Amino acid sequence: MNSNRRIAHLDMDAFFASVELLRYPELRGEAVVVGGRNVPAPAGQGSGLQQFARLRDYTGRGVITTSTYEARALGVFSGMGLMKSAQLAPDAILLPANFDAYRHYSRLFKAAVAGIVGPIEDRGIDEIYLDLSDIPEESAALGRRIKGAVREATGLSCSIGITPNKLLAKIASDLDKPDGLTILNHADIPTRIWPLPARKINGIGPKATERLSGFGIHTIGELAATPREFLVRKFGITTGVWLHRVANGEDERPVVTESEPKSISRETTFERDLHARQDRSELSGIFTSLCLRVADDLQRKGYLCRTVGIKLRYANFQAVTRDVTLPVATDDAAHIRKAAGECLKRVPLTQKIRLLGVRTSGLVAAGEMEMAAPSLQQELPF
Repeated sequence: MNSNRRIAHLDMDAFFASVELLRYPELRGEAVVVGGRNVPAPAGQGSGLQQFARLRDYTGRGVITTSTYEARALGVFSGMGLMKSAQLAPDAILLPANFDAYRHYSRLFKAAVAGIVGPIEDRGIDEIYLDLSDIPEESAALGRRIKGAVREATGLSCSIGITPNKLLAKIASDLDKPDGLTILNHADIPTRIWPLPARKINGIGPKATERLSGFGIHTIGELAATPREFLVRKFGITTGVWLHRVANGEDERPVVTESEPKSISRETTFERDLHARQDRSELSGIFTSLCLRVADDLQRKGYLCRTVGIKLRYANFQAVTRDVTLPVATDDAAHIRKAAGECLKRVPLTQKIRLLGVRTSGLVAAGEMEMAAPSLQQELPF
């Protein structure tokens, strides 16, 4: 184990909501939720809060994209259904998501950090990993400098964890939110890490948490104290060994500054369940749009795909996937729709559908290819 490793995890604070507060500063200190479908934009008339939609007025299936810390204090978190959230915080202000703005500020904060540290591991729109091992500057001063650069570039705050590895850095960045800077080493694990719930470890989800609770294991410390042989016996050798290692703060994963995507996909959840026969025209339009957007993503990122697949989720939440391997890699929307259509013919379409997705994988760098483009209006189940 390299005792000189210093890995940082930077996480923007309530990122989407914070970007919205730059646009609507009068909402600072209010419980604000971002998300949902067809949420009306603020009227922009007057300076009062009456121009904003309220969570209690929302009807539909949407989920929360993010929420301010004031909303979180009421039990409203990202990923929660808006209808359920309305029961907890009916007076919370509801804003539509503005992903163009979020991507803009994402680029700004990452460029600001890259100007100080250099290559970063991009983990999404609002979080990155950094390897600080070769930078002579002391951790606290460097962390403050990075945070200052982010605030100057965006007007937003972030939280940073600096530790010997990615596992601990991810946990540490969440310990003192918002606007936190947490620096830990291995000696701090018993006091700062072990008292935390086991689910705080990235990779321990709800099902694993439930199984661990069944064995009387609730905290990371209790997991660390559990014999590895017991974990292997209950979870299998790979997962059991992994659980034992991460509970003891062990993680040798490097910061990866360049990576190739494994797949590119697009999917949508419908406002109402759609049927392949009664709603054939609407489904067909949505399906073509998904294929066009995936093709655009491939072309914009410079990839061809060898495999095309589809994903359906029925009204009863049962999901089904199918895929097909192409004879020649492509980024052409018509080829992608034709292949995805072949996949559709292999799934039952007798019940209503709530989600539809198109996925491309087996990606290769784009090259010279000449292929005859078929019509997008392929004969399909819908």
